[in-house]
Amino acid sequence: MELKGKVVVITGAGSGIGAAMATRFASEEPSSLVIADLDYEAAVAVAEEVDGQPFAIDVADEDANRKLVGETEDSFGPIDLFCANAGFGVVGSEQSTASDWEQMWRVNTLSHVHAAKFLVPGWLARGEGYFLSTASAAGLLTNLGAAQYSVTKHAAVAFAEWLAVTYGDRGIGVSCLCPQFVDTPLVEKMSEIDSLITTAAVLDPAEVADVVVDGLREERFLILPHPEVAKYFQNKASDHDRWISGMQKLRRAVLPE
Repeated sequence: MELKGKVVVITGAGSGIGAAMATRFASEEPSSLVIADLDYEAAVAVAEEVDGQPFAIDVADEDANRKLVGETEDSFGPIDLFCANAGFGVVGSEQSTASDWEQMWRVNTLSHVHAAKFLVPGWLARGEGYFLSTASAAGLLTNLGAAQYSVTKHAAVAFAEWLAVTYGDRGIGVSCLCPQFVDTPLVEKMSEIDSLITTAAVLDPAEVADVVVDGLREERFLILPHPEVAKYFQNKASDHDRWISGMQKLRRAVLPE
């Protein structure tokens, strides 16, 4: 997919990967670039830098997604690329409260479902459209010490797969972005529980955005800014028991009880 002349929406675009994608996408000369974020002031700041349109949204709310899609299309025409990028992560386990699990589910997974609900009918009618899901390497592997994040990102990957399988031969493209560690506020929070962050490759958001543009151009389903994640994922698939055993060993090393 080429971005030149396209109508693009990015959620969670007020900071981190979303803001970096907005900056990188702007250089590809889209016709319209909508910068959506819960933090409207942050969205405005990014929109001013990229000549985009800010939009305040709580992606966990179904009606807010309807308004985002509807108002964007009323103002700029059909959406060509929707980047479901908003998300967050915190420490958690099976002992976390139901409300903590619910909040993560609504933001990291259900927001993608809400957006697709209002995008897919129009895309099918037009015979084209593209959905970019920002998941995580945790959605392919796991995240030590962060149960809700791992589970909801797995679900985001699964939903992106389902969209691709169901609509991929009907004109709808789907990519799933699964980075490992990226220099964002989210990684700063997760570093409290995952000491691997201090030794692993932490990419700048701009580096991730470059990989995203390349992945969209090639229309790859999995977009992996950290190439080593593909190897880890293959190891997991080839011998799941061995992979779990290895992850247990790693957990004992970096998260002593």
